[in-house]
Amino acid sequence: MSNEKDVVIIGAGPAGIQAAIHAVRKKCDVLLLGRIERSALYTAHVENYACVDGVVTGKELLDAGIAQVKRFGAEVMDDDVLKLHLAENGFLVELESGIQVSTRSIVFANGTSRKKLKVPGEKEFFGRGVSYCVDCDANFFRNATVAVVGNASAAIDGALTLTGYASKVYLVNQELTASQELQDKLTSSEVESINGTWVSEIVGEGDVKSLTLENGDTIELDGVFIELGAKGAMELALELGVQLDMDTMSHIDTNKKTETNVAGVYAAGDITGHPYQMAKAVGEGCVAGMEAANYAKKQKRDE
Repeated sequence: MSNEKDVVIIGAGPAGIQAAIHAVRKKCDVLLLGRIERSALYTAHVENYACVDGVVTGKELLDAGIAQVKRFGAEVMDDDVLKLHLAENGFLVELESGIQVSTRSIVFANGTSRKKLKVPGEKEFFGRGVSYCVDCDANFFRNATVAVVGNASAAIDGALTLTGYASKVYLVNQELTASQELQDKLTSSEVESINGTWVSEIVGEGDVKSLTLENGDTIELDGVFIELGAKGAMELALELGVQLDMDTMSHIDTNKKTETNVAGVYAAGDITGHPYQMAKAVGEGCVAGMEAANYAKKQKRDE
């Protein structure tokens, strides 16, 4: 794989797939990142999408879309994105496999849902010791004892990040699924992994005080970071200074061209707000793919 791309698209749902199709057809070097099983469409049954008559499963549509993307010449990887950086000629994308990719433009198309543990105490102590974003809240837990809960790349990366803030970091996981490169970093770190179990309850009095695990153990601590799956769009966008919608603070603010406040960064699909419909995602993906490609080609000419 070339480590230099014109357009990197984060998210392999309908918005990301459509963005990749339009960007690559503009003769750009395109990389689509993501796993289709993480798309909200994956388990859905679709019957309200124009020109598709009858009920079709989301998986069928996504499989067909990925095949199209590859046929048109874009590259597809199921690597998770760990970090994004501003770079001299665009952006640097760090993947969980250790690969770094430079790109002239980025499209966020990785949805907005935040997975919950769905255990007692999670809702009650949100904002009082329970967090869903290490990059957002790590600074509030300096010299504290914290735990990260999760099996995938976001959890490991979050735990490693927290070692620079907290005095003690636990990682609670059932079975780690991240790349071997990332797991090797974990092994050589100060993080204490608690393997083969899960959280049954978050306990506190005013603030979080402890975790009760399914194996019967209790961990005394000050904070819990729930990081399930890959890093979300909000966390990654904030690393680049992308502006959020001021009314909700839970979506990326874009204009009709799907542009964000950061030149070369675009967003499409659920991450830009309601309605959460495939038709909207595909339409915005089309615009984002073309605009990102146009931007990248102009930057290339000007270099």
